Amino acid sequence: MNQQIREAIRDKQRIVIKIGSSSLQHPETGDLDYIKMEVLVRELCNLRNQGKDVVLVTSGAIACGKKAVQIKDGDNPIAVKQACAAIGQARLMMTYQKIFAEYNQVTAQILMTRNTIVDNLNRFNAANTFTELLKLGVIPIVNENDTVATYEIEIGDNDTLSAIVAALIHADLLILLSDIDGLYTDNPRTNPNAQFIPVVQEIDEHILCMGKHETGSSVGTGGMDTKLTAAKIATASGADMIIANSEDVRIIHRIMDGREYGTLFTAHKDDDFYLTDFVEQMHND
Repeated sequence: MNQQIREAIRDKQRIVIKIGSSSLQHPETGDLDYIKMEVLVRELCNLRNQGKDVVLVTSGAIACGKKAVQIKDGDNPIAVKQACAAIGQARLMMTYQKIFAEYNQVTAQILMTRNTIVDNLNRFNAANTFTELLKLGVIPIVNENDTVATYEIEIGDNDTLSAIVAALIHADLLILLSDIDGLYTDNPRTNPNAQFIPVVQEIDEHILCMGKHETGSSVGTGGMDTKLTAAKIATASGADMIIANSEDVRIIHRIMDGREYGTLFTAHKDDDFYLTDFVEQMHND
């Protein structure tokens, strides 16, 4: 049964892939890991060459900006983070553009805020922009617009943002690349008896209780709880979602080959699911 579910991944046509800050940097220095970025780009271009629609949701702007102006990690004020985002987003996008150009792949930058989703006109325009870019064979590169966000950081985390993008563009697969292999019954870093969960077919309270408000990195912001929130959004909108380890980003083509990597959350489209209601609820809680 699980193998059939995995093999069905091969037929997915519209894929959103999210990669986090810690996955893009050398842990020793905080500088961008160009080799990992190059392999990531090659994987995405190869999916595009198969005729699939591909969207990349990338973190890293704030961390990249901090490194550029030598600001240490810590409890930085919002204005400092926004300034670092302005610096880092340009540097991050420039790096992506250069590597994608080596594979003759056109990319586009899309920066989003909460208002992009909750405002009907903005949401309509964003969806149309994605649609036209994908028709043109472009790979959109998405990040939250941290330079103008006043909720820190407004949508909450790029795990959530990637799920919102998947819902907005009617994707059929979302892959979250993280610093963990997938969902466990407990934190595997602190509990050696934690059991790995390969497939989740229903996100119930038992599954939600496995989310922890922690992350393995001082660079990233999303723990397992944000990934489970993303899974709720993605599966309700009709997309499968996979949490997988980004240590080797070649895991993307292995997942797309139907091999058993990461935790797969199967789609359960909910016709009563409204993206705007979900986003508003997140900020009211």
